[in-house]
Amino acid sequence: MAEEASITRNVLADQVRDYLLRGVFSGQFPPDSRIVETRVARDMGTSQAPVREALRALEALGVVDILPFKGARVRRSSAEELIEAYEVRAALETLGARLGVPLMTDDDLAEIAELHDALQAAAVQGDAHLLAERDAAFHARVLRLPGNAMLTRVWRSLEPVSRTYLTLVAPNADPAWTVGLHPPIMEALRERNPEAVEAALVRHFDDASRHMVSGLAGLGARG
Repeated sequence: MAEEASITRNVLADQVRDYLLRGVFSGQFPPDSRIVETRVARDMGTSQAPVREALRALEALGVVDILPFKGARVRRSSAEELIEAYEVRAALETLGARLGVPLMTDDDLAEIAELHDALQAAAVQGDAHLLAERDAAFHARVLRLPGNAMLTRVWRSLEPVSRTYLTLVAPNADPAWTVGLHPPIMEALRERNPEAVEAALVRHFDDASRHMVSGLAGLGARG
């Protein structure tokens, strides 16, 4: 019975963690906002124990800070941290392309192309948060090509930091600019050329990093 209770609590904690992550990504829980355990437990229909475990997991990911007697607050990543996260993501994704593109099947390519089309559709709608979700899905699918679980796990540990940036700048983002970074990657994938995919990813992250620095500087000036 104790083991079953532990499994149930872990499952609930995972569900709460995912709920809170979605809230952070959507802007429901913006940077510096407080996350109240009792309120989350009520909203999720659970006790505070799985909420507490979920918050500890998010603290380990760098999404929240938990302070004694003050509770949990959504962490505001510094510009330096965000740039470092992009640099590591670029290294991971180029490694994934090097390993995965030679293994890519027609079905893989078709799935990636569908995600690319969905990304473009989000830009047409002008929905920056949906665009961020589909951007992550596109990159995650490319990264899964080599079937390297460790590579995917490390990449996912960085995603919350990267998505926090998108949450910060989403109201002032240019969806057309963002989606315009991806066609060169898609074109290189269709050519099944690992070196071309790597080069396209490097250009993507170089451009995105410069844009991020500019966007964060603008936020600071307005603040």
